[in-house]
Amino acid sequence: MHTSSTSNSLNLGILAHVDAGKTSLTERLLHAAGVIDEVGRVDAGNTQTDSLALERQRGITIKSAVVSFAVDDVTVNLIDTPGHPDFIAEVERVLSVLDGAVLVISAVEGVQAQTRVLMRTLRRLRIPTIVFVNKIDRRGARYEDLLRGIAERLVPGSPAIVPMGTVRGLGLRDGVFVPFAAGDPAFTSRLVDVLAAYDDALLSSYVDDEAGLSYRRLRAELGSQTEQALVHPVFFGSAATGAGIGELMAGIRELLPSEDGGRRADDPVSGTVFKVERGDAGEKIAYVRMFSGTVRTRDLLPFGGGREGKVTSVSVFDRGSAASREGVRAGQIGKLWGLGDVRIGDVLGVPRAEGAEGSAGQRFFSPPTLETVVVPTRPGDKGALHLALAQLAEQDPLINLRQDDLRQEVYVSLYGEVQKEVIQATLLDEYGIDVAFRETTTICVERVTGSGSAYEIIDKDDNPFLATVGLRVDPGPPDSGVEFRLEIELGSMPYAFFRAVEETVRQTLLQGVHGWEVSDCVVTMTHSGYWPRQSHAHGTFDKSMSSTAGDFRQLTPLVLLSALRRAGTEVHEPLHRFWLGVPDDVFGQLLPALSRLRAVPHTQLARGASYVVEGEIPAARVHELEQLLPSLTRGEGELESAFERYQPVRGEAPDRPRTDRNPLCRKEYLREVAGVRR
Repeated sequence: MHTSSTSNSLNLGILAHVDAGKTSLTERLLHAAGVIDEVGRVDAGNTQTDSLALERQRGITIKSAVVSFAVDDVTVNLIDTPGHPDFIAEVERVLSVLDGAVLVISAVEGVQAQTRVLMRTLRRLRIPTIVFVNKIDRRGARYEDLLRGIAERLVPGSPAIVPMGTVRGLGLRDGVFVPFAAGDPAFTSRLVDVLAAYDDALLSSYVDDEAGLSYRRLRAELGSQTEQALVHPVFFGSAATGAGIGELMAGIRELLPSEDGGRRADDPVSGTVFKVERGDAGEKIAYVRMFSGTVRTRDLLPFGGGREGKVTSVSVFDRGSAASREGVRAGQIGKLWGLGDVRIGDVLGVPRAEGAEGSAGQRFFSPPTLETVVVPTRPGDKGALHLALAQLAEQDPLINLRQDDLRQEVYVSLYGEVQKEVIQATLLDEYGIDVAFRETTTICVERVTGSGSAYEIIDKDDNPFLATVGLRVDPGPPDSGVEFRLEIELGSMPYAFFRAVEETVRQTLLQGVHGWEVSDCVVTMTHSGYWPRQSHAHGTFDKSMSSTAGDFRQLTPLVLLSALRRAGTEVHEPLHRFWLGVPDDVFGQLLPALSRLRAVPHTQLARGASYVVEGEIPAARVHELEQLLPSLTRGEGELESAFERYQPVRGEAPDRPRTDRNPLCRKEYLREVAGVRR
């Protein structure tokens, strides 16, 4: 099997706020590594990673993309991710496959809301991260106060920021990054101050024998603490001019962890699917990060906890784009063909160790909090629209496609208005379907407030299904999801019937009493019963005398919603945390405006000629605050917001239109499903 000439690999994410210059930095790194002869430009639409026509038109990254280059003996698989917060789900999928990250910040705009969200997540997941301050050649570029902003707003209360040099000619086209020299006493002192916060022995060595604490030991400790995600080296430069790029590449090689995947190439296969796209012939292509083992062409590969498929082709990223190979091994990123029903987040082979950071299925960012109805401008496109959206949902499962058969409408979940515009343009450009959108609404959730039970007995009262189902619903711990338990013997009926009940419980809870998804609850099965398979005298199976899984699937929604209504639910709305900076002379006008928007300030701090306010605001009112701020603050206000939690809705709870057969209304539900058994 072909193997790369470099033995170690590093899967590196490039993350940033929008317009910080991630894609330009990717181009510059590829050029410096000799992968491309000419640096592409975002505004010219000729970059390596923004390959979608829509990305080139808009000048933004929408889908993550992988390219590869070598730094000495390390193959770096670089993953360029979107910077706009509307596409944070794309970033989320990448985090599970990273060994390290470069967080890009503009030297002009500084730390943004998205920067803070990303750094909090990177630190929580303990992903080793280097900070690169881009655009030092731009007018308005900053150094000292930008470093203060990074320390105060990205790692408050921690000495984790280590500037690796200074800038000469800041804000000029010929500005350069000047690394601190090995013997620089100020840099040595800074290193000791930061590193000793996490290593008492190092501080003792410095106090006892300053001369004996070599710079080599300090650099080794800097690498160790960076790998542990305790500290974050900061490099400065310009993707436009190439300033600081060589130093950044050396820092990536020295300070971020790479591994020799060949050591685990013969272990059991374990990998994660982080992206799915379709090829020219409509076939699915799965992007995978391998953690152990090797996947080869013609392998019969288990994935997704029960599915399997035969791998028909393999490509591996190595020194540029992906190239055809016999197999992809531990540590590498590759593309697999042949897995027809593969989905984003699927585990290949055996799962990673329980609790592994970034393992598949973990949620790192907030869920979408907006929803809209997609309407084709040509009524005849309804069928094609659903098919097209289903294919888009393969690439972005968080759009949560919901079909309302009764009203012939399709709902999608969103992070913001830009994402809606991209969906609209994609449907037109790639599928020829012109669409419009209904008004965007906020997505709420339902929480169980008490305990409730219900049951239906086979062949009793007006139960038309050959099944007995009893369920109890209780509140669960916060963020616990849905837990299904049995209070009856597993052997009391065929396992397929239990599975049918559990699957239907989870599906039914997507629409609670008020139509919103119900989470953080425990559903316990308390009653079960069935009629065994029966046949006529001549041996033919009689469905009317024998229970089937369909009976349990049809009866469960009636029982569950009845139990849920008795337990009671409360509708909760999404709440955003906000950070707001305004001139001090408009601060008095700000507080009444926040009150009208139902925002609750928690802290108010005077900083020179400005005020900083932090607090919480309903997600539904964030857009209003964004529109109000320029006129209220003469265009000088700064606003950051991000999802924080859910809170109970004040006043009358909003209902969401149901897209199921409405099991809350027994008569209507039975009329809808009457043909299932009869």
